[in-house]
Formats: sequence, C-alpha cells, structure tokens
Amino acid sequence: MLRRLNDALPGLVLGIIAYGAAVFLAGIWFVPDKLRFTTGLAIGIALACGMAVNMAVVLRDAVEIYGEAKARSKIIARSITRYLVVVIVFFVMMKWELGSLPAAFIGVLGLKISAYLQPLAHRFISKLGGRGDVPSDSRENEAL
Repeated sequence: MLRRLNDALPGLVLGIIAYGAAVFLAGIWFVPDKLRFTTGLAIGIALACGMAVNMAVVLRDAVEIYGEAKARSKIIARSITRYLVVVIVFFVMMKWELGSLPAAFIGVLGLKISAYLQPLAHRFISKLGGRGDVPSDSRENEAL
C-alpha cells in the first residue's frame, strides 16, 4: 500500500521504526521513568510515520489533482497543518502528562534521520539483494 503512494515511502517508514527501536534500546537504560519515556517515544515515532505518509499523499495529490499552478499553495497549507497537528499533540501530552515530551520530540526527529539515511539504506538493501550498482536499463540486465 505504501509503495503505491511513493516508491521511497516503505523504506522511509521502516527507517523511522528502526531509528525508534535504536533510540529505545539506547535510551531506556538512562531514564528514570521508563514508562513515560516509552510512551513519549512511541507517540513521536507514530507522529513521524504519519507525517511521512501525509507528505507522500500531499505531494501526489498536489501534482496529480491540483496541477502546477495551485500545487505550491496546497503543499504549504498542508505542511502548516501537519506541524500544527504535531504542536497540538505535544500540548496534549504536556497537559495530561501522557509521556515524555523530549522523547516524543526525539521520536519525531526520526523522520529527518530516516530521510537522510534512506539513500544509504536503499543502496545497502540493493547490494544485499544482489542488484548492486547496475542500472536497470543496462545491457547486463537483459541477459537476466
């Protein structure tokens, strides 16, 4: 389903989840309130995954539905809405003490970390699959 929106989206979401697992395993030993840390990190990772999917949907819709003329304004409006949702979720977390706010922020940063590491992860996965650096239109692939 995610691949229908964007070819890079499954790798991006997987990177966010892997980042969250790494932060959890590294951070759980150093925090006094483990439940709040875990809850905050889970909320942050969920927000990051939701933001990634929302960005893919907005970009696809802006290009396919609205066309080039209105695409820029729609992308900006949806970006502001997306960040407003993050601020509201953080405010609710703070008001009702639902989790650690710094852990949630670190979880949301998983979107940025995953986006930066996605090309490296894609190259690594391609090499593991035996595809290497051979372009898809090269003559070496015709024999396969």
